[in-house]
Amino acid sequence: MCAGERAAPQRESLFALTPQAFAEMLGVSRETLERLLTYVDLLTSWNRRINLVSAPSLSDVWRRHILDSAQLIRHLDQGARVLVDLGSGAGLPGLILGILGVPEVHMIEVDQRKAAFLREAVRVTRTAATVHAVRIESVVPFPADVVTARALSPLTQLLHHSTPFVTTNTVSFFLKGRGLQDELTAAREKWIMRTQLLASLADPTGHILRVEGLRAIDRPPSGRPDERAR
Repeated sequence: MCAGERAAPQRESLFALTPQAFAEMLGVSRETLERLLTYVDLLTSWNRRINLVSAPSLSDVWRRHILDSAQLIRHLDQGARVLVDLGSGAGLPGLILGILGVPEVHMIEVDQRKAAFLREAVRVTRTAATVHAVRIESVVPFPADVVTARALSPLTQLLHHSTPFVTTNTVSFFLKGRGLQDELTAAREKWIMRTQLLASLADPTGHILRVEGLRAIDRPPSGRPDERAR
């Protein structure tokens, strides 16, 4: 880059995504869009009091949060019924996917203020979702068709958190950014899995990581050689 030149902005667009443009992109009905508008109004109001999302991101909330979450609906199997959202925060993506029609959503969020927001969001949007206001490891395990997470923790830890809900048929979707390849390299030292990288509609630098067939790699006891390696 020559002296005096400025780096190009890393934004996908100079213009915020509108609710109408979002609805056209994903084929959302008028009734569903109204429920999402109700959610956005509640998010904006509560965000003045508690840190649900970064304040600047609300200027493009339909791209940064709603589209980023809602795009997963295109990748869910038609028969997917039970979804577990780890570290839901503001309900992204779990609550959005519930509004879009996933029949049974479980949102796990240990922060009590965020959990209170989620309960109110479930109520006002009339969504079939349950809020578990505890640590992930405190939830009694149950099988899920889908596990999701967004901006929660590195992949190795996410996979560990998801195992109580994973069966041979479970598919997980993790919304990830630029550092995904390094996270995948680290995770494959501890986990066997089938993965697929899907492009993000909301962020040109982001990815959707699809994970199937998850199981931990068997390791020998600490300090002892692996007999199989001999």
